[in-house]
Amino acid sequence: MEKSFLVGVFFLVQTFTVLAQEPAMEYDELKFKSASEKSYWKEDLQSPYKLFRALDANSPIDDQRWEDLLIQLDKKYLKKGLSIALLRSIFEKSHQKLFKKYEQHSTFNAMLAEGKFDCVSGSAALGLLLDRYSFDYKIVETAYHVFIVIGFEDKDILFESTLPVGGMITSSSKVQAYLAAYKPTKNSELYPLNQRLGDPIQALNDNSIFRKVSLLELAGLQYYNDAIAHFNQQMFTDASNQLTKALALYPSDRIKDLKDLAIQQAYKTTGRDIK
Repeated sequence: MEKSFLVGVFFLVQTFTVLAQEPAMEYDELKFKSASEKSYWKEDLQSPYKLFRALDANSPIDDQRWEDLLIQLDKKYLKKGLSIALLRSIFEKSHQKLFKKYEQHSTFNAMLAEGKFDCVSGSAALGLLLDRYSFDYKIVETAYHVFIVIGFEDKDILFESTLPVGGMITSSSKVQAYLAAYKPTKNSELYPLNQRLGDPIQALNDNSIFRKVSLLELAGLQYYNDAIAHFNQQMFTDASNQLTKALALYPSDRIKDLKDLAIQQAYKTTGRDIK
């Protein structure tokens, strides 16, 4: 796909967590932006859907789009079972109901409310739907992008959420070509943090990361992306707060490094220490 689309994730993380893992931080260490955000965290920590809904939960957002999509897909599942037809419906109906406009750093809530999405929120919706019907799938995180590979009838099928036309790839040769474009080369190394911050467009050529992540970790990446948006706006305290929540969902040295940098920058601009 075009590199211009591959900006859903600016920095990459390294470790794995278990889907039902409790957050690594205590609640009193997390600074929530609203009572709604806090309630999603407390409601059900084993539900990635709730944690995707937590970010940007400043105003009530109707679940109706999501519920309508589930009703349609449940009917398809009852008729076709686990099938190519159901996979195609998941991909196409998601674009019809949810994915209206690609916009970098769009949250899951922005997708439900306005149809804005990126590779993280788009893959989150597709992953939740695949999980609902017990498909064998994996969410793949690369240096600057997220997509999904489904194992079905002894072949791989690929979901590229940012491509409404041609984003469900079923041809084995095309799937392999797509994957080859992202897999690390022999000498691939992740670009230094200062280079990724200073020249993110050049860093799109970075092929150092290719790993499976869970839905819970993807919820952490959503917070990570939000922190990056705050960091780029020089809102370093807000960035640090969001990175604390990202770390609770997806512990990573790389997220911690960015949090440390946000703390340093906050001190330089305000003269005050933050945690």
